[in-house]
Amino acid sequence: MRGETVLRWWRLAMVFVLAALLAACGGGGATGDELVPEPPVADPTGPGELRSVTPLGVLPKAQMAQALEEMGAPRGWQARYDVAAYRLEYLSSDAEGNPVAASGLLAVPVKAAAARSPVLSWQHATLFRDAEAPSNNAVPTELPIIFASFGYLVTAADYVGYGVSLGRPHPYLLAEPSAAAVVDLLTAVNTWQRRAGVGDNGQLFLAGYSEGAYVSVAAHRALQAAGGAQLQSLRLVVAGGGPYDVQATLDGLLALARDENPIVGALLSPGLLRYLGHDLREWLRKELLKRLLPDDADVVLDTRFIDRYLADDRQAIARDSSVHDWRPAAPLRLFHGRDDRTVPYASARSTLQTMQANGAGELVSLIDCSAQPSSHLGCVPEFLGLLVQQLGAAAQDL
Repeated sequence: MRGETVLRWWRLAMVFVLAALLAACGGGGATGDELVPEPPVADPTGPGELRSVTPLGVLPKAQMAQALEEMGAPRGWQARYDVAAYRLEYLSSDAEGNPVAASGLLAVPVKAAAARSPVLSWQHATLFRDAEAPSNNAVPTELPIIFASFGYLVTAADYVGYGVSLGRPHPYLLAEPSAAAVVDLLTAVNTWQRRAGVGDNGQLFLAGYSEGAYVSVAAHRALQAAGGAQLQSLRLVVAGGGPYDVQATLDGLLALARDENPIVGALLSPGLLRYLGHDLREWLRKELLKRLLPDDADVVLDTRFIDRYLADDRQAIARDSSVHDWRPAAPLRLFHGRDDRTVPYASARSTLQTMQANGAGELVSLIDCSAQPSSHLGCVPEFLGLLVQQLGAAAQDL
């Protein structure tokens, strides 16, 4: 018995010695990282603050499969998952930098509990009616829903001026608020993911066509300027038919207006716009707007980009609107049609040349649309095929 008592005391002494050694080495009494809980992540307040989440229902993959069949989609476009859709309301900023409530769509593929998905941020083209905004139109034929059925966790901002912010001027071709709507939605989605226990695989993609291409590049630039986890996750940006160089875009639209109105057009050139009389300036303003938005639109555009153009304020256009003069650090794939009369090809060409001159090298490329004619709308099917191919080559965990 005496020997057992000695052994028991010896073991107890060793426990105290080991505990002391651990404390001296900074162990703090834990035996491994798995025993130290991570500090909770605080939900952001201000830009990116998640205000509310509204479930929009679960769409069966059979409905997306039928939609793809009716669209004549290529064989590789296969709906693999049901999709749970949500409307998120979050805090963003307007053209003046003031806080504004915004909304967007979150489309989540219904996978096994432990499964992860790449994140695709889809930026829509200019919409004429609020009913077409992503969170108002979560139906099987819409691209955010279709791509979610492929296996992506898809976010799609309505933009300020649509959805919950309908009635406010939409900051068309104003880079900072356009980017904010996207980046702030991504932040709000991260909050939703933490609360819902839905993870992603650490891959982020940005894509869009027309205005959506412009917004994608603006968001890319904003992410790069901010740094942080979202930039580290960014893998690829695919942008088609976008007015990135706003000066070149409006110069091209002015040239079209001159061609169609040769008598008046003979009096116009970009450098002389500020000298126009009031009547001629208003006529030209309407001509430019006519090419952007139909008469039956129910959204309101912030038209300061046109007013600055008519005043020949190139400095303001370069500062507040254009998104082509910088050097991306993540791959950017541009796509454009040479016959585009909605967003002239000169915008894409200028963007490629300027970014490469800034040192982007092969990170930026321009793919020409091969459709005949290669018009703005006529190039959309080819762009979508390119998008699926480019994303599919880089995305994991679909």
